[in-house]
Amino acid sequence: MAPIPTYLNPAAVLVLVSCDLCLVRANRPPSPVNVTVTQLKANSAMVSWDVPEGDVIIGYAISQQRQDGQMQRFIREVNTTNRACVLWDLAEDADYIIQVQSIGLHGESQASKRVHFRTLKQSDRLPSNSSNQGDITMEGLDKERQLQTGEIIIIVVVLLMWAAVIALFCKQYDIIKDNDSNNNKEKTKPSSEHSTPERPTGGLLRSKKKSPSINIIEV
Repeated sequence: MAPIPTYLNPAAVLVLVSCDLCLVRANRPPSPVNVTVTQLKANSAMVSWDVPEGDVIIGYAISQQRQDGQMQRFIREVNTTNRACVLWDLAEDADYIIQVQSIGLHGESQASKRVHFRTLKQSDRLPSNSSNQGDITMEGLDKERQLQTGEIIIIVVVLLMWAAVIALFCKQYDIIKDNDSNNNKEKTKPSSEHSTPERPTGGLLRSKKKSPSINIIEV
């Protein structure tokens, strides 16, 4: 703001200052809207917001404060079009209040409405007030179901392969067993066909003996 000449009366000075303030406020960008906190964890969170269209925004500023007043942090980033920021190094199971400002070519906007959130405990997995809790839960269940289905399919395929191998082994074993029995039968047949019958040694030999002849001579 240009220096005010000393010869001007106080009323004129007040008018000039008011005009400068009006110009500065007119050039300020509008405050961010729809400030939300998602992806809540024990030590981090994601804050996002929207900016009304038609204004040139070159950055943002975030005021982060614990509700108990123990810690306060101010985050400022320029030359960016991001509409979200990750808050790190948060205390576990603690209440926080944040406000977001837009940074334009002629200054910063007024702070947005105060948004309150609470970090989780280390034992908690998902935030109870998270907007995408159902999506994350369903996505996790779908992945588990896919894994279970895949494991069941693999187990069934392995069992079928083992059953086929066992059936083939049993079939081959029966074929080998039948071949062995046929070979044993063929080996025993020639010995029975070419064997000489036993000759009786009893009455037949005796019947063939000639009886002694007696010659009677008459005188």
